[in-house]
Amino acid sequence: MNPYEIRGDFDRDTIVVYQAFNDDIAAAAVAAQQFVEPFSLHRMTWIKPSFRWLMHRSNWARKPGQERILAVRITREGWEEALVQAVLTSPERRVYSGAAQWRAMFKHAAVHVQWDPEYSIQGAKLDHRSIQVGL
Repeated sequence: MNPYEIRGDFDRDTIVVYQAFNDDIAAAAVAAQQFVEPFSLHRMTWIKPSFRWLMHRSNWARKPGQERILAVRITREGWEEALVQAVLTSPERRVYSGAAQWRAMFKHAAVHVQWDPEYSIQGAKLDHRSIQVGL
C-alpha cells in the first residue's frame, strides 16, 4: 500500500473536502451556499478529503472554533490546479534539491500541502497518511 494516496469521496468531475469552522462562519456559508463573511479569503484554510482525519484533528468537532464540520464539493479541475501549485510544508529530499530551494518556493507558495498520519475511529495511528491542502 502506498502511504501517500489521496482517499476521499469523488466522482469524475468533483471531490468532497472537509473543513472545521466556528459557528458564525459555518452558519453564514450554509445559508448562502457559498463562503461569505465572516469567512476570509486572506487567511489560509486547510481542506482535507479525509473526513475521519478531520474529525480526529478537530477532536470530533469539540475544539474551540472547530465545532462545525462542512463538506464542500469542489471541481476536480480546481483540486488538481491547487495541487500543481502546492509546495510541501517540509523540505522532502525526494521532491526538492535542497532546503534552500524548498525555502524559496515555500515563501511564495499560495498553496501548501502536508501529509499527516491517519487515525482509526478509536484514535490509533494507522500506517497511511492523509493529505491536507492549505489554500
